[in-house]
Amino acid sequence: MDRITAAQVFVTVAERGSLIQAADHLEMSAAMVSRYLVSLEDWLGARLLHRTTRRVTLTDAGQLALPSCRQLLETADDVKHIAGNLGQEPRGRLRLTCALSFAEAQLTPALVEYQQRYPQVQISLATTDLGINLAADQIDLAVRISNTLEPTLIARPLATCRSVLCASPDYLRRHGTPATVDELPRHRCLAHALVSATQFRFRQGDKVVEPAVDVGFTTNETAILRRALLSGGGIGILPTYYVSEDIQRGELVPLLKDCQLETLGIHAVFLSRQHQPLALRLLVDFLAEKFGGEEPVWDRGLNGPSA
Repeated sequence: MDRITAAQVFVTVAERGSLIQAADHLEMSAAMVSRYLVSLEDWLGARLLHRTTRRVTLTDAGQLALPSCRQLLETADDVKHIAGNLGQEPRGRLRLTCALSFAEAQLTPALVEYQQRYPQVQISLATTDLGINLAADQIDLAVRISNTLEPTLIARPLATCRSVLCASPDYLRRHGTPATVDELPRHRCLAHALVSATQFRFRQGDKVVEPAVDVGFTTNETAILRRALLSGGGIGILPTYYVSEDIQRGELVPLLKDCQLETLGIHAVFLSRQHQPLALRLLVDFLAEKFGGEEPVWDRGLNGPSA
């Protein structure tokens, strides 16, 4: 028997807990479902299910086999989808969401380049720092900067988000340059409103240091925080994807380079790998290649991992 179909039958039975419900879902007879299960068990040489009159449960072998069977179905679907799209031009509308600062600094120019390569693809980009329900809002792809993602979603790493403690040369001329973390409480500090003072958390060797800084200016928008720093308003922390050019031009100065700040993952997040439009598959591949993974393109002109 077809082993891919047998794997699909097994996964459906495991998810629904019943041969009858699986048969209804797959539009097969219960006898056919049973035959597929027996053929899979014979091939694997192990019993996968405990069967009773009311329900079925997985054996130890079944619990081990289930993830591999799901992966087999995803791979088969990928191959089928790719083969069906050979020679086709990607087209259609993609709905994306992303934080405004990353969209402004990195994602938008990348999307323009993508559309130059695939002009039949239309893109609708919504910017927000708040969580969006991908299913309810009909979002094809979210670019999220976080180390805690929803377990029900599929995520592909695109790059690493590093942050830098910095200030303008003007501020440093007027107030001096802090040489250690302990000197930060004597300075005027600026922060994003969502994290405020908790943003000032540093790792020095094996210990974490959290100075009691005086946050005199907060904002819910990264662009405003950057403008305040450029204007000499104080010392703050910003992602390197947003200020790498400011640093290279000398308009912002990295501080305390020996102190490490938390790094976050930048991910392409979507609902499912199955039945993805060709345009979406190509976009995720394009962004992963464009942004550069562990060493993103915007960090390559900076000195040190925290700058």
